[in-house]
Amino acid sequence: MTEKNFPAATILGYPRIGRRRELKKAVEAYWAGTSSAAELEAAADTIQLATLRRLTELGLTEPSAIPGTFSFYDQVLDTAVALGAVPARFGALHDADGELGLDAYFTLARGNAEQQPLEMTKWFDTNYHYLVPEIGPETAFSLSSDRVVDEFRFAQANGVVTRPYLVGPVTFLLLSKASDDAPEGFAPLSRLDDVLPVYAQLLERLGAAGAEWVQLDEPALVADLDSAAGATSAEVSAAVERAYAALTASAVGTAGRPQILLSAPYGGLGEQAAAVAATGVEAVAIDLFKGAVPSAEELPEVAKKFAGKTLVAGVVDGHNIWRNDLKASAAKLDSLRAAGLDVAVGTSTSTFHVPHDVEEETQLDAGLRSWLAFADQKVGEVATLAGYLADPESAQAAIDEVSRVLASRAEAPGVRRAEVRERTAALTDADFSRSDFAARAAAQEAELHLPPLPTTTIGSFPQTSQVRGARARLNKGVIGEAEYERLMKDEIKRVVDLQEELGFDVLVHGEPERNDMVQYFAENLDGFDVTVHGWVQSYGSRCTRPSILWGDVSRPAPITVPWAEYAQSLTDKPMKGMLTGPVTILAWSFVRNDQPLAETANQVALALRDEIADLEAAGIKVIQVDEPALRELLPLRRADQPAYLDWSVKSFRLATAGAADATQVHTHLCYSEFGVIIDAIDGLDADVTSIEAARSRMEVVNDLESHGFGRGVGPGVYDIHSPRVPSQGEIEELLATAVAHVPSRQLWVNPDCGLKTRGYAETEESLRNLVEATKVARGVLAANA
Repeated sequence: MTEKNFPAATILGYPRIGRRRELKKAVEAYWAGTSSAAELEAAADTIQLATLRRLTELGLTEPSAIPGTFSFYDQVLDTAVALGAVPARFGALHDADGELGLDAYFTLARGNAEQQPLEMTKWFDTNYHYLVPEIGPETAFSLSSDRVVDEFRFAQANGVVTRPYLVGPVTFLLLSKASDDAPEGFAPLSRLDDVLPVYAQLLERLGAAGAEWVQLDEPALVADLDSAAGATSAEVSAAVERAYAALTASAVGTAGRPQILLSAPYGGLGEQAAAVAATGVEAVAIDLFKGAVPSAEELPEVAKKFAGKTLVAGVVDGHNIWRNDLKASAAKLDSLRAAGLDVAVGTSTSTFHVPHDVEEETQLDAGLRSWLAFADQKVGEVATLAGYLADPESAQAAIDEVSRVLASRAEAPGVRRAEVRERTAALTDADFSRSDFAARAAAQEAELHLPPLPTTTIGSFPQTSQVRGARARLNKGVIGEAEYERLMKDEIKRVVDLQEELGFDVLVHGEPERNDMVQYFAENLDGFDVTVHGWVQSYGSRCTRPSILWGDVSRPAPITVPWAEYAQSLTDKPMKGMLTGPVTILAWSFVRNDQPLAETANQVALALRDEIADLEAAGIKVIQVDEPALRELLPLRRADQPAYLDWSVKSFRLATAGAADATQVHTHLCYSEFGVIIDAIDGLDADVTSIEAARSRMEVVNDLESHGFGRGVGPGVYDIHSPRVPSQGEIEELLATAVAHVPSRQLWVNPDCGLKTRGYAETEESLRNLVEATKVARGVLAANA
């Protein structure tokens, strides 16, 4: 093999679920036992081939320009399986040939009757969830899957030389957690020298197959992960140098290893830049959308450090859907090239964070559509900018057209509304505060009369095929609003009756009328639009359609009140009103990029504040404002985090501070390193906070105890992201752990999250176990009183 130049235009990744979620359907059919492994593999081949053809059509024609980022479930899991990193608690999953096949792969992702699956958490500052590898001193590493090689060969057989992808060794270990059997203080990064031979072996196999370049993704280098990962910045730098010295020791063409692209998306490299520059990798991809272009004074030194490497400039935003300012991007490329750097054009991140193609959204206003760029359009932007580098004059017309469109966006009706801006400008400090918690707690106790360890659920109940079918028939005009409302009320009554029968203390209406916890509000607020085909992977086979927040936000009419009022009429027990919080609405939408997020968050918060007032007027005494994405938008650099936490917490308080003392305000948070933001969670000043904790086996209670968290809290005891049913005994153990660390008067009992994606049979059995386990725990408390 001889060295090959890096392609002039590339992306760091592409949506892998299929344009119509074909992968989701194929994977779920396999899980359900209605299709075979061969059929699943065939579906994957079809999706990959369609991707290869589409990206070639869009201009990624050079060898290695198309990254091989397909995955059946998750890229971190793919790497763990390739390395053979199976936690001992799962027992033997390798087959007779030492391979980890599909069933082993999905067991790690979804668990089995005996073992919970790997924990999930957020992938940097995105709404994607990755599976967290469990690494200990005794974890045995060996090459256990050749899938990345097989996928390269498949593309090669179809006429395309791709760029195979793996999570890089430093990021893989920094994102891993210590296994249950690891000693106190063990850091997975200490196993770096043990994983590197497996990476090297895999590179050799890829080289032997004909791969010219391989992409090793190292986004951990742009984040401050010291506390979570057990490594200082200096230790991370040393790990980078050691890892890539080992992986580049064999020259290209000698052992046949591919050239290495080290990619560092989601922010600037900062102090890790020197370590990366010192490696022997042949190319480095940097995020120049969130990361800054070096100043004119700094560029000569940067060019000197990166001499001999191709710098893949991520000037096209892979993380949001707004059209690229080609003029600004061209200026960035000019400065890099003028410094003497060897420059190629790329996206700042993988484009799997955005939908496939905006041209399919024909229902959107033409003006709005002209402001947008989904994955396919981003490939076009990359190709245009690569053309600019080769011949600036050839791209000038495209650059000028984009500048015209961006100017028209700023003047479009609805983008700025005087009445919305006047309301936010008039806010005072008093609008962000409630009464003292002790006064609220007394008022709520007198109003609600709840038992110790009150039970509740997080909000949604299973969305059955009948519920989804009714919504589809409504959208197609087959049934009218009145018939749809009748069907939804029937489902609400079913949910309320079930909770009454099971013995829950605070009920929910199940949210059958909601397609998605953000889209539902986007469809009822001004300043938003929604897509038809804009699906984005959240985790595994779970996909969402983020809404588009393009203008100033207001609430034209009550949204949830009629449903909550009807549900409350069915029971004497407290019924929760269910709202999605301002930060989560922003995090799970594609948000306008023409003003600070804090301004937009306050607009959304005021709309929710109006909704809370109407819920209270309708007799709803418990209102949950979900903020599962609070941790998600947290900046990756510590220096930037205080400003974010300040405005995000304030937006929640703005939404909820108008509630009466006797109204119990709940919130819910999803997969997060809660210790990192526990001060902010406390600052939300919610009366009750529910937190996902079952999959991490109640780790969060240590943070709650050490912090002295003083209000109500419900660490989840039932992992709803897996189909397994937790036993009553398992829940009793989790509750015992919680009671040992948090005063019982503060504790609530609830699942980890909403039940929308689960089936009714498993849900009923799991909730019954939850209630019975709570009765046992109450008995223990009474006996010890």
